Amino acid sequence: MNSNARLDETVTPVVAAAGLLLTSTLGDTTYVSMKNYSRLQIIVSIADGTTVTGSTITLKQATAVAGTGEKALAFTRMLANTDYAASKTMVETAVTSNTFTTQTTNSKDSVYIIDVDAASLDANNGFDCVRLDGTGHAATASRGVVVLYNLYGARYPGAGATALTD
Repeated sequence: MNSNARLDETVTPVVAAAGLLLTSTLGDTTYVSMKNYSRLQIIVSIADGTTVTGSTITLKQATAVAGTGEKALAFTRMLANTDYAASKTMVETAVTSNTFTTQTTNSKDSVYIIDVDAASLDANNGFDCVRLDGTGHAATASRGVVVLYNLYGARYPGAGATALTD
């Protein structure tokens, strides 16, 4: 990797979801293909209002960006900041049973980062696509949620591969 390269030359960003809540519809974020990438950083930024229930976060893998053969993807750690206004420090946090729930305190901004290694996918059975799944989130006067993917470690830089097609 060229340390003098611009970020846009080394990272492929994808907006996976942008809206008010990580519910069953918005929580079904975009699938990305990792065929040409070794790693994926998932950033979840949540600005809650009141009556917050939090969102259950899991990862899914599939054999195509259409979600073909979807199944769970195991992960055991993430970075979390459950009060971003008070501190900008991300804390490494263990994930139990491949899922976690976002914070449930009213009027808090929170950020979560999950890093996925392409080697953790079930490549032997053709799984090379990933998405974040969020369910159950509710907040009155929610100020918004954004889920961003940063794919990096391109296996064939400059080859024109895209993360949004198979």
